[in-house]
Amino acid sequence: MKSKGRHRPAPGSPRPKTVRTGSISGSRKETHMEITPTQQSTAQSDATTRPGSASLSSDFLTFLKMLTTQMQNQDPLNPVESSDFAVQLATFSGVEQQVQTNERLAGLSEQLSASELSRVSGWIGMTAQAEAPIHLGEDPVPLHLRTDPEADAARLVLRDSTGTAIQGFDVPAEGGRFAWAGVDEDGAPFAPGTYTAEILSFREGEEIATFPALVEARVAEARLRDGAAVVLLESGQSVATDKVFGLREPDENGLVTP
Repeated sequence: MKSKGRHRPAPGSPRPKTVRTGSISGSRKETHMEITPTQQSTAQSDATTRPGSASLSSDFLTFLKMLTTQMQNQDPLNPVESSDFAVQLATFSGVEQQVQTNERLAGLSEQLSASELSRVSGWIGMTAQAEAPIHLGEDPVPLHLRTDPEADAARLVLRDSTGTAIQGFDVPAEGGRFAWAGVDEDGAPFAPGTYTAEILSFREGEEIATFPALVEARVAEARLRDGAAVVLLESGQSVATDKVFGLREPDENGLVTP
């Protein structure tokens, strides 16, 4: 007669394996899927914000892989000296530091350029005395004349765009202001365009110095060009700041006070 109840395995027979089901492996998989995009996002963010550093890091890892491969495949009968590996590491480290230094200098240069532009913006509205070509239009061109302190005579010479002298004036030895009307001796106007002017200083009849005449015009704008600050004059010239030799407040007519 068979007994009722749970079936017992015969002695010595292997126990059947119990298969457990649950969400542990699934939870781990889900956790892994959540972490991976975050790491990728962080890496992408770092690469975006610091492209130079990421590139440098990649180059360094490539260098280490090449160095490791070199060590693994060297001739066992003629191994490379450890000092040679040290030299290679030191050389790459020096290049790495130089790249980082260049990046920092570039950032510093941008800050200095912005600071220079902020300083030069205070010139807007003032009349500048600048070394620049003359843009002749319908109105007389105000010039500032510089002469040698030892001069006893001076002469202003005006030249056209080809460098040919077209007109000359005797001016005071101490220099000063001069308004060029842009007309010849007969009163006929010269053609509009670009001209230059220079001051010849004389002493006892001999020429001792030559200086370019400075154009006087109001500063209309300041901007950065190739990382350097420049000013734009109302007369149309674009002038580097190191070519501006003087600044004066304009009078009510827009010209400097004599």
